[in-house]
Amino acid sequence: MEIRETERLRLRRLTFDDAPFILRLLNEPSFLRYIGDKGVRTIEDAQQYILHGPQASYEQHGFGLYLVTVTATGAAAGICGLIKRDTLPDVDVGYAFLPAFWGQGYAVESAAAVLSEARDIFGLTRVAAVTTPDNDSSIRVLERLGFRYERQVNLTAHEPAVKLFIVEL
Repeated sequence: MEIRETERLRLRRLTFDDAPFILRLLNEPSFLRYIGDKGVRTIEDAQQYILHGPQASYEQHGFGLYLVTVTATGAAAGICGLIKRDTLPDVDVGYAFLPAFWGQGYAVESAAAVLSEARDIFGLTRVAAVTTPDNDSSIRVLERLGFRYERQVNLTAHEPAVKLFIVEL
């Protein structure tokens, strides 16, 4: 199910067929460093991640993380979407891309589409984003999208603090 199409990208809901891509993405050294280890080691783990993460979010909230593909080639580049965390008062935007797709504006383009969806379809007026303090590339993406740093927060008691950014839609 396609959610959004931009000039260069397509965003759609994740399915079990995307498990090989999710397995690869979630085990990229950059994903592990900046987002964290989700414990996904097999195709079956990836299917469970899709089922209990994005698909559960689609059912509960109407939104979640989407697969981002490059229109010209059909290549899966990353994921981007809205996430509702119990530990944040606002819905937040999240994204992760394979390193081969960095530096091409795909994170900004896909996140802008997701923010439009947040405003136009879900009526959100404020969206959050979080990133590790040392993820300069992600911070630049957020700043290009109009996010402003608010403060550091702990998403869980067992994880280090992250930077919280906010954008008014």
